[in-house]
Amino acid sequence: MELIEILNQIPEYKEFMTIAELDDSSKKLAEKFDHVDLKEIGKSREGRTIYCLKIGEGKENTLLFGFPHPNEPIGSMSLEFLSCFLAENPEFTKETGYTWYLIKAIDIDGAILNEGWFKGEFNPLKYAKNYYRPAGYEQIEWSFPTKYKKLEFKTPPSETQALMSLMKKLKPKFMYSLHNSGFGGVYFYVTRGVGNLFTDLIEFVKKEKLPLHLGEPEAPYIKTLHDAVFELFGIQETYDFVETNGVEDPQDILRCGTSSDDYLKRIMGDKSMALVCEMPYFYDEAIDDLSHTEFERRDLLIKSIDYMKDVYNHSKKIFRSIKKYCKKITKLYSAVEYLIKTSGMMLEVYMQDAKTSSMYDGKATVSQAFDSNISSRYYSLLSISMIVRLCQEAFLNHPEKKTELMKIKTDLEKWIKKRINELLSQTKFEVIPIQKLVRVQIGSAFITLKNLSTK
Repeated sequence: MELIEILNQIPEYKEFMTIAELDDSSKKLAEKFDHVDLKEIGKSREGRTIYCLKIGEGKENTLLFGFPHPNEPIGSMSLEFLSCFLAENPEFTKETGYTWYLIKAIDIDGAILNEGWFKGEFNPLKYAKNYYRPAGYEQIEWSFPTKYKKLEFKTPPSETQALMSLMKKLKPKFMYSLHNSGFGGVYFYVTRGVGNLFTDLIEFVKKEKLPLHLGEPEAPYIKTLHDAVFELFGIQETYDFVETNGVEDPQDILRCGTSSDDYLKRIMGDKSMALVCEMPYFYDEAIDDLSHTEFERRDLLIKSIDYMKDVYNHSKKIFRSIKKYCKKITKLYSAVEYLIKTSGMMLEVYMQDAKTSSMYDGKATVSQAFDSNISSRYYSLLSISMIVRLCQEAFLNHPEKKTELMKIKTDLEKWIKKRINELLSQTKFEVIPIQKLVRVQIGSAFITLKNLSTK
């Protein structure tokens, strides 16, 4: 079966599925097909069951998991389609030579905290109002145990432990952590190059008429392998970057573990391939414009960091005023507390790098300018938006403080809305259809497997 035949079967999804809907769909699939098994691989920290579908009986194993971060639901929709397709096409599944293990949601608890924006019309403000992203040490993708220089992390949450056990058991030849970004274009992380993988992926994205991410990299220390293709990394690279930029003890900032790919390397060495396909919810044509602006790249980046420092300082002020009313055991509290403890120090590291690194010499491209002026600033506003929700939690704990807490909440909501609208007024953004995003995530998986088979 040709790839285009598979992709053309992807439905026109109008909204994201909830965890309950995803679980229900998996149970029905396992009941309908004898060659589909639904396994319980562990429990979330709040006691919910983590399900994994097993489809096929190939000699090699693949492991794909959605919601590595709970504000990233596109992968769950990709696995919703893929599970149905593989179940309904057993001959094709057999031809792949793989046994497929699919986890539609690994961070179940966190995903449920994001479900407020999964249904109905999707827009940047609605996303911000209902946004949740965990503290670093609670992020499934960044809570694998590690020891590097002064950093030691050995308390992975239960969801990460479930993944670790599965990775050890399966020893997957191919692993796909299904991430997505917000504003921007499509870009990839891979373990290494194989065959024509880089050019095949990029040409595929172009054929699907989605923009490539050609602006600033997600972090300055990430190794570029090709336009919009980067090498996967662990916490070691982040540690060295922080240390190089003047922090004597990086573990003061890095209070998390390492990545799933880094952990897989300990099990499989160079015998496995990991893939990440990052893609945006929102698109502006500026994101893949490589023409140069009149602005210095370094100046734009410094102004962007100053903007984020302003957001951080505002966040810190509000958090200090409400923290005494908050329950310290909630996921929202730990997320905000982590940001307050680490973001200020990390922004100083990025500022030092921006002022001294030669990579920022010269004029910024339109794409780089969009990253500095819009994307990075919007992401910082997502983080402070969690404090609005924390105010609501605080009010429920202390109803006698309703007037005080509701005023803080209302004022912050207005402040965030004003800032987001100011940013969006400088863009001509479009919301990308879910179907198109799923097409690229599914296609990228099969393109990678094809290159692996011909190496």
